[in-house]
Amino acid sequence: MNVNHPVITDALHCAHLFRLGRDIEAALKMVDIIDILVPLFVARSQEDQAHLARIMSAILQSQERQDWLGVADALEYELTAMV
Repeated sequence: MNVNHPVITDALHCAHLFRLGRDIEAALKMVDIIDILVPLFVARSQEDQAHLARIMSAILQSQERQDWLGVADALEYELTAMV
């Protein structure tokens, strides 16, 4: 994990917003994160791309359940480990 990468800072901030219950603001921030991530993963291996897809799917499922802590955990721990 490259802790200096801007997308990690954004993901951690987004996770913090979800933990504070600021889900609308956090969801908008998450769109920005996805816009940054997709180009980064185009050149990655198919395995990395599949792993990112699984993480994003889990995040969206948590979001549908309004499980904001689940979204925050996936952003903070799983997504940042991929970057």
